[in-house]
Amino acid sequence: MWDPKPGRATGGPLTPVATSIPGVSLGQHLPKLAAQMRRFALIRSMTSKEGNHSRARTLVHTAYPPEATVKHPTFGSAISCEAGPKAFDLPNFVSIGAQQDGPAFLGAAHNPFNINDPNKPIENLGYHDDVGRERTEKRLELLDEMQKDFAGSHGTDVTASRDDMFDKAKKMMDSRLREAFDVSKEDAKLRDAYGRTKTGQGALMARRLVEAGVSCVEVVLDGWDTHDDNFNHVAKNCGELDPAIATLLEDLDQRGLLSSTLVTCFGEFGRTPRINERTGRDHWAKSWSALVAGGGTLAGQVIGETDADGMEPKERPVSVSDLYASFWHAFGVDPWKEYAANDRPIFLTPKDGRVVRELFV
Repeated sequence: MWDPKPGRATGGPLTPVATSIPGVSLGQHLPKLAAQMRRFALIRSMTSKEGNHSRARTLVHTAYPPEATVKHPTFGSAISCEAGPKAFDLPNFVSIGAQQDGPAFLGAAHNPFNINDPNKPIENLGYHDDVGRERTEKRLELLDEMQKDFAGSHGTDVTASRDDMFDKAKKMMDSRLREAFDVSKEDAKLRDAYGRTKTGQGALMARRLVEAGVSCVEVVLDGWDTHDDNFNHVAKNCGELDPAIATLLEDLDQRGLLSSTLVTCFGEFGRTPRINERTGRDHWAKSWSALVAGGGTLAGQVIGETDADGMEPKERPVSVSDLYASFWHAFGVDPWKEYAANDRPIFLTPKDGRVVRELFV
């Protein structure tokens, strides 16, 4: 997809497509992104050590592998905490698709707001017809009194997260900003350009949410575990991914939002360069790629290189810690800010992370 190897056995049967940057190609099924290459940078030398799905997903969400003694917050929750306005009407972190990681020690206030299908209206966002707004508010007042009584005997730590959840839900129900979730309000031609898929409409919803002020939106596209029939699966998935990201970058740029919005795309690891006997590719953490755009980063470049067969980085290896240190740098937040959890110091990113300076200089 991101690092074609034409003429090599590991390259497979696909033909690379030229990008808008001379000498740089992408995989056959990414023609729209190839045309948008001047709007993003591509890191081709990502490398990690986690080849198990669950462990690797935690790593690429938090910059830390799973630990027995502490859970680290997913990046969206950390962004909600560090950059999200506390009085905002909408959730500061929205996840469109499956989500396995949460806020950990940051607390329930920074939980992701999950949306399974962006093509469907959000359920229970309005007042129930049989109850109405006035009765709902009276019920909430009663609940508040009960919560105060309970907190008096059990402590506010027990009730604080629940109070915050109800407060945020009420704000969202009453706010006009909730219309940002409704992609049906967009022009039909733009919806077609993103793709009428969960991924395409999820990317469109992400743009609407960012435009409304949401601090972090994650869109998940599953189906990349291509142990069998890799090339057909990749063609199908890229048919969703390619128009979604390409249109998102163009849409954000045309609205003047790309320079202040960090966009990134990557998986939990790569796939084996060697093709297995089932015409599939297995798990491969030694070498993979990440797309980075906007947020003050320098576009139109490739950072790092793998060897002739894509087996491992040939130059400029970039770790997950490096990538997240770079993200925090783009947000203007100290990547190594210290928290405390379980009576021990916890840092936003591991101390061995280093900002990928090529993204900024």
